[in-house]
Amino acid sequence: MVAISQRAQRVPPSPIRKLVPYANAAKASGKKVLHLNIGQPDLPTPASFWEVLQKNHPLVLDYTESGGTQAFREAYARFYTEIYGIPLEPTHFLTTTGGSEALLFAFLTLLDPGEEVLVIEPTYANYIGLGEATGIRLRPIQSHLEEGFALPSPSALEAALTERTRAILLCNPSNPTGKLYSEAEVHQIGEICRRHGLFLLSDESYRDYCYDGEKFFSALELPEAEDFVVVVDTLSKRYSACGARVGALISRNTDVLNAALKWAQARLAPPTLGQIAGVALLSLPKSHYDYVRQTFQKRRDVLLEGLRSISGVVCPTVQGAFYLMPQLPVQDTDAFAQWLLERFDVDGTTVMVAPGSGFFTDPSQGRTLVRIAYVLDVPHLERAVEILRAALNIYARENIPIL
Repeated sequence: MVAISQRAQRVPPSPIRKLVPYANAAKASGKKVLHLNIGQPDLPTPASFWEVLQKNHPLVLDYTESGGTQAFREAYARFYTEIYGIPLEPTHFLTTTGGSEALLFAFLTLLDPGEEVLVIEPTYANYIGLGEATGIRLRPIQSHLEEGFALPSPSALEAALTERTRAILLCNPSNPTGKLYSEAEVHQIGEICRRHGLFLLSDESYRDYCYDGEKFFSALELPEAEDFVVVVDTLSKRYSACGARVGALISRNTDVLNAALKWAQARLAPPTLGQIAGVALLSLPKSHYDYVRQTFQKRRDVLLEGLRSISGVVCPTVQGAFYLMPQLPVQDTDAFAQWLLERFDVDGTTVMVAPGSGFFTDPSQGRTLVRIAYVLDVPHLERAVEILRAALNIYARENIPIL
């Protein structure tokens, strides 16, 4: 039998999606599954997205330029300048197929195979897969639940660097922990990058989700950011438009964008319809972002209070994104998450969560953690908490094994 590549064998399955077959089986058996495993907001995609598509009927759905349409990049630049107060030009944007492709292009452009990017664990699972795909080594440094997943000290970050380190990857606010890094902390990382000649790759996909009055500080606002800062952005989260598959790699470093454009040319073009309708999304007023932030802060508060009311669950307060990463009173959340789908329900409803082990480069870690996405409305979150409460009570008492 012909064997697949070693690289393909090493890539871990997504902790966010690997249990989908069990969820599908649960649904096929008549159960309702509350999806807290995936970052798909449930808010309606703004009406302007659909209105633009209805009014635009190109005779041929053709390729756009590899770097994206001029209209889309101009809209992106206006958005950053007017909404975020960060003056950028259309030339600072390379349009990508969502944030995932922007990350892929960044890895391919900033690092060679065998070189390292420093990441803070728990980390976004797709970073791990993309690292394997590109031959780039993720060098992890731990943050800890007991400390609210706080940023490791500058001395700890510098101690983790090696001669092969070429970049620091910061997800701010963090997927999966929800940790929001402050302006002072971003400055600390920026200073380390300047001092050691590293790129700062900042994934800012969740920057619109900041709570408790906390303000987001972009790596693009750092002094001399044009030399070493590369930002990943996407329309997916802020507009509940994950299926549009449009985002951007953003930098004032023209060498980076010119090199990344060659990867973009190799994949031909980003989605045409996503860019056409994306222009309308990027033109929405500030009130849209206020509404989204207020809605998700309420959800965070409800879920946080509910989880903390369950015996044995430990969950820190975090100020960003729409994820919580609690510790559950079980030995293996992979087994527990599968058990929830296969063997447990309350009145025909169960819950799907993402096991924590998939958010670590060493899957033996994070076995008591889960990532929960609060992307459902408050009644569904309250229902999910009660299902988890009942499930943990039974699971702890009977310790039912997974076959």
